[in-house]
Amino acid sequence: MDKISNTINMSFRVDKSLKKQADELFKKLGMNTSVALNMFLTQSVREQSIPFVPSLEVPNARLISAMEEVEKNREWYNQS
Repeated sequence: MDKISNTINMSFRVDKSLKKQADELFKKLGMNTSVALNMFLTQSVREQSIPFVPSLEVPNARLISAMEEVEKNREWYNQS
């Protein structure tokens, strides 16, 4: 219970659509927005920088390109 007495409420403005998208993402990751923001703040203080954030396993453009290259090589290898 000691931690609860040390908490405060924070208030800030955020775009309605962004808030909805963030809520949906954090729910998929098994947490709520408050937990996610506390994780972000804790990690920021620990690292003294803006940390990487948890994400769904969605490949970025670089990974997609690498995967396509591997597939092309696999097709070429199987034809040989």
